[in-house]
Amino acid sequence: MVGRSSGSVTLADIACVAGVSAGTVSRALNGRGGVNAETRERVQEAAERLGYQPNALARGLLSGRSFTVGLITTDSFGRFSIPIMLGAEDALGAGQMSVLLCDGRDDPIRERHYLRTLLERRVDGIIVTGRRTDPRPPVGTSLGVPVIYAMTQSTSPEDLSITPDDLQGGALAVGHLLGTGRRHVAHVTGPERFQAARLRAEGAVAELAAGGGSLVGGRVLYGEWTEQWGRQAAVLLLDLVSRGAALDAVFCGNDQIARGMLDVLREAGVGVPADVAVMGFDNWEIIAGAARPPLTTVDMDLREVGRVAAQALMEAIDGERDRGVRTNPCRLVVRDSTAPPARSVARPDEAGAGLRG
Repeated sequence: MVGRSSGSVTLADIACVAGVSAGTVSRALNGRGGVNAETRERVQEAAERLGYQPNALARGLLSGRSFTVGLITTDSFGRFSIPIMLGAEDALGAGQMSVLLCDGRDDPIRERHYLRTLLERRVDGIIVTGRRTDPRPPVGTSLGVPVIYAMTQSTSPEDLSITPDDLQGGALAVGHLLGTGRRHVAHVTGPERFQAARLRAEGAVAELAAGGGSLVGGRVLYGEWTEQWGRQAAVLLLDLVSRGAALDAVFCGNDQIARGMLDVLREAGVGVPADVAVMGFDNWEIIAGAARPPLTTVDMDLREVGRVAAQALMEAIDGERDRGVRTNPCRLVVRDSTAPPARSVARPDEAGAGLRG
C-alpha cells in the first residue's frame, strides 16, 4: 500500500498498518482526546508512510467542523500573544487545525467585532489572550463554541483560564538568590493594582522569610513597569545603603525595571553581581540578553501556556469541558547578573567600594 495515491488511502488502510481501529486513527489525526502519545505517533507515522493527505473540505463536511480556531488578543505588540500563538499552533498542528489571529487592541468594540467575525466563519473554538493576567469580563456567553483564556482570566467561574504561576515565579526568583548566598534582598516591581505584581511579591516575600533572609527597606517597592522606575528605585536603594542598610540582591518585577536598575548601579560603581545580584522577570530576550551584564530572569513559559490552552480547547471541542483557573509553572533562566559573590556582602561597611556609606 505504500505506493498508493493519497486520494485512495483510507482511514482503514492506516488503521491496518498502525494496528488500531479506524476510530482511533480519526481521533489521532484530528487532534482529539482519548489517544495516548505513543499511539498518536504510530498513527501519524503510518499515515506518512502511506502518503495520506486529508481533504480539508471533506473533513469539514463529514465532521461539521471548520478545523479553525480563533485567537483574540489585546496585546498589540505581540510580546505575549506571539509565544502563546506559537504554543497553540504546536498543539493544534497535530490535528491540522489553523489559527486565525485577531488583535482587539484593548478596544471592547473591536473585540466584539472580531468575535462576531470568528463565529460567522464557524470556528471550532476561541482562545482569548492579552498582556496581563488580571481578571476580565468574558467575551460572551452561550456562544455555541468553547472559549479558553490564556495569560488572562475570565471573571466567570464557568470558564477555564490558563495563566503563568506568578506566585511560584516570585518564590523561584528569591530561592535562586538565596541559593547564591544572598540574604538582604530588595523587591522592586510594577503597580500594586496588577495581580501579577502582587502575586510575584507575595511569593518572593514568603520565600525570603522561609529562607532566613530580610526584605530591604521592610517593604516591596511598587512603581511602574518601566526602566525609568528601575533607575529611580536604584537611587532609593543606594540611599538606604548610605544610611546603613544591608543590600546584596535586587529582584525586579520585570526585565525593564531590572535594566534600569543595572544602569544606575553600574554608574554608581556598584559591581553586579560582585556586590549586588540583580534579576528580572519575563525573559524578554531583547532586554535580558543585551543587558550589562546579561540578566538572570524568570521565564513565564508562555509557549507552554499557549500549548496547554490549545490542548484544553481541543478537549472542550470534544465535549470534555473544564472550569476555573490553572496555573502553569515558570522557569528560571540563569545569566551573569546573579553569579555567586566572591565574598559575603552583608553590610555596607563590608561591601565593595560602590556600597560603602
